[in-house]
Amino acid sequence: MSSRNRIETDVAEIYRAAFADSAGEVVVTVPSAEAVERLVWVLDDFDDPPSVRLLAHDGVLKTAMGDFIVASTAADLIEAEMLSMRTTDGSGMTPLIVGEARVVSVVTAGGRVAGLVTDDDEFVESARKKYDSAWDESESYHLRTPPLSRVRETMDEAFGPDMLGDFDDVLASLDTARGDDGGLDEVTISLLVAAKNEELLYDISKWGEDTGVASKATFSRTKTQLEEMGLIDTTKVPIDVGRPRLRLLLGDDRLTDADADELAAVAGSLLSAGNAA
Repeated sequence: MSSRNRIETDVAEIYRAAFADSAGEVVVTVPSAEAVERLVWVLDDFDDPPSVRLLAHDGVLKTAMGDFIVASTAADLIEAEMLSMRTTDGSGMTPLIVGEARVVSVVTAGGRVAGLVTDDDEFVESARKKYDSAWDESESYHLRTPPLSRVRETMDEAFGPDMLGDFDDVLASLDTARGDDGGLDEVTISLLVAAKNEELLYDISKWGEDTGVASKATFSRTKTQLEEMGLIDTTKVPIDVGRPRLRLLLGDDRLTDADADELAAVAGSLLSAGNAA
């Protein structure tokens, strides 16, 4: 980012400009939950991003990482050592992007966001010391969501490319995957895709627990909720030893007739209608 100030409609553009010529590590301080999401997308889209240390309020990170798409992408960035996250109470902090050559103050007002740049050597050095110290004194944020690359790789191994393709299509059709207000979370998505491909509940639940998506109990509980709302049906499959296992099926003709990229919208509509009833 040059020393010229910028005014944009999206904080993502401020991040892109700041990272374009940043070398070494960059510290991003106390962004909003929306700004955290934008940061993740910018880093994921960057060809050669700097290593970013994100220092944020615990509640902000919990809100941002409540979206499976954001959290699993962030987990990939963490695994690639492009992102690290710690929590702070934010006392005396304002939203900043602190690089090695400049400090950018991020100011939001009137639906727009400004990046106000300072490249005074003495000021930048002082800011680096302050926020390096704040980083050392902060606590790591433990992200429990598995990396999206691992989720996709293990799904392909366990169920094959057709189901993975459906999973990718569903995710691509969603803006968020939170599971609130009729939305779909990662467990609901996995179960619907498994039902579309007529997989066993046991297999998708075991995959989910082994991969770190959610526990078998969570998969079973969500299956029951979806079954009660008519989105999923099951049929018993005998096995040599033990109780029969359940094969998942889509329970509504509107879901059966939907393409994978339409599945989320149709399921969300059915869930919203069911919750409102």
